[in-house]
Amino acid sequence: MRRVIILGSTGSIGTQAIEVIDKNPDKFQVVGLSAGSNAAALEAQRAHFSLAESKAVLGSAAATLLVEETEADVVLNGITGSIGLAPTLAALRTGKTLALANKESLIVGGQLVTKLAAPGQIVPVDSEHSAIAQCLRSGSNKEVKKLILTASGGPFRGFSKQQLAKVSPAEALAHPTWVMGQVVTTNSASLVNKGLELIEAHLLFDVAFDQIEVTVHPQSVIHSMVEFVDGSVIAQASPPDMKLPIALGLSWPDRLDQVSIPVDWSKSHSWQFEPLDESVFTAVALARQVGKAGKSYPAVYNAANEQAVLAFHSGAISFDQITELIARAVDAHQPDGELTLESLLAAEKWARDRTDAQIAKAC
Repeated sequence: MRRVIILGSTGSIGTQAIEVIDKNPDKFQVVGLSAGSNAAALEAQRAHFSLAESKAVLGSAAATLLVEETEADVVLNGITGSIGLAPTLAALRTGKTLALANKESLIVGGQLVTKLAAPGQIVPVDSEHSAIAQCLRSGSNKEVKKLILTASGGPFRGFSKQQLAKVSPAEALAHPTWVMGQVVTTNSASLVNKGLELIEAHLLFDVAFDQIEVTVHPQSVIHSMVEFVDGSVIAQASPPDMKLPIALGLSWPDRLDQVSIPVDWSKSHSWQFEPLDESVFTAVALARQVGKAGKSYPAVYNAANEQAVLAFHSGAISFDQITELIARAVDAHQPDGELTLESLLAAEKWARDRTDAQIAKAC
């Protein structure tokens, strides 16, 4: 039986993880929970699992202590945003398997995270990276030619730059496929999320940026693909359901029974693929540039985006200004010395302060 800590337990990833665990009580034992601010929901979860009050905590600092002080086999990091970095580092330092849904901590932490991780210690929970991890079991690393990340295209697929400038926060949150929180859903609409996933794929699988592509697949059934040197492409397909990658993150490398409903092959299906229009959705090309630059540039990209998303939903900026503000922060950034946790946090603060100042000027 695997002992599990769930960080971000009251969010979308956390609540779905609890559903998976409840269906497999012989395989998992929840030994710790953390949430951002929803104390009532956290208390209900604590009672559900009969945990001591000290094992159900609020806040990222408390989550870090929970990981450090609790005996567990798996930490599912479902926190949203770069505040998930400290718990990620704590999980790796203490030797626990890290089921990672908090992509920001890997992107911001970069080599700090990858150097700390033992081989196989990080198991991706993002549907795209889980798909790639599954596909990579079909061949050796030297046989991989490229990784192909699929993107739904979000609610604004096919829009022009002029159309993007006029979209509302409500429209940005109307994702055609997935139900997610405000930040992730907005990132999916701007394609910033796919930019973050591009960097994440490079860090997780040690594949060069020039060997990672993005294709738009509106149906979100093919979750990503791997092309091998002989021309074979292996794809992972399933109807959109985050329980599948969550379950794999908890049980990797084993699979659980009947987690998700598979594709119904008795029916006809049409799956569409099209190139990403990077002249309109500039976030992916910018992320590729940022990822190649490395150092603290990804931290700046992520922090500037988080501030811009907040400003968009408060009505301070237009949707198209989100990526403009990220680009300005990246262009102005000058990395300072050795890459450490302190330097990354300083870069993040600089990016947030600068972006907030830019937003204030625009108002």
